[in-house]
Amino acid sequence: MKEKVYDVAIIGSGPAALTAAIYTSRGGASTLIIGGETWGGQLMLTTIVDNFPGFPEGIPGPDLMKAMRQQAERFGAEFVEKNVSAVNFKASPLQLTVDSQQFQAKSVIITTGAQTLWLGVPGEKELLGRGVSTCATCDAAFFKEKKTVIVGGGDTAMEDALALAKFAAEVIIIHRRDTFRASEIMQKKVLANPKIKILWNTEVTKIVGTEKVEKIELKNNKTGEISEVPVDGIFIAIGHKPDSGIFAGQIETDEAGFVKVSSGHAQTSAPGVFVAGDVMDAYYKQAITAAGSGCAAAMEVLAHLDKL
Repeated sequence: MKEKVYDVAIIGSGPAALTAAIYTSRGGASTLIIGGETWGGQLMLTTIVDNFPGFPEGIPGPDLMKAMRQQAERFGAEFVEKNVSAVNFKASPLQLTVDSQQFQAKSVIITTGAQTLWLGVPGEKELLGRGVSTCATCDAAFFKEKKTVIVGGGDTAMEDALALAKFAAEVIIIHRRDTFRASEIMQKKVLANPKIKILWNTEVTKIVGTEKVEKIELKNNKTGEISEVPVDGIFIAIGHKPDSGIFAGQIETDEAGFVKVSSGHAQTSAPGVFVAGDVMDAYYKQAITAAGSGCAAAMEVLAHLDKL
């Protein structure tokens, strides 16, 4: 029997992937979602999502992703809960390897996302969503009149500190060096804000709390001094790593690994291969922008398929 060739295969299963699948499947394209063994993206680790339009009371992240998946499947998208181990974008049709199985597609949308870089300290993962956060834009409003901490020294850390300062009583930026790597304009804004304090040459060694974050343990890496600071929230802002490793040699990425768009909103350097979401977005990193880019990628795929 001749092996099935899908109109589009989507690698990933976060908001970008599932929005793309809704559009491609509803647009009449046979759609395969290879969603991974742990599907749903970073929203599966989120408690309440308050800033996704249409949910005035907020919605648990996992519930939002399940609803998106059901919507895509209602229009005929097929879902495989396995990881892609290799791709061949030079083949025609395009080839994707999953375990020992090979799938073929006329087009591919890459939506593999980006992983938060973590501190790797005790209490960090255990208290995620209970005072530990990676997105001040998402969670700042939960910390009104609270004492908060940002860990990092780049533009993201500065932006997070400024966002938090609109709500929190106090914001402390903890940086392991004695200078920021953020742009000068962002540094000036932070240093001019009376709510924001800086702890230089300092590292977080432990996050402490039972039901929620209560305090953090710090180490001065110049003097070795250990101290504790009571806080209500800690925001990790040391960067993201795009999940683009398996595409090395197949498509162009920038030096940080984010997939480059060669034309339109989503076309990569490989014909028939498109991209959406955090794997190509080093700036916004929001569920709604990921969903929007998934829509754009899907519409470009449908236009591409019409030309074949």
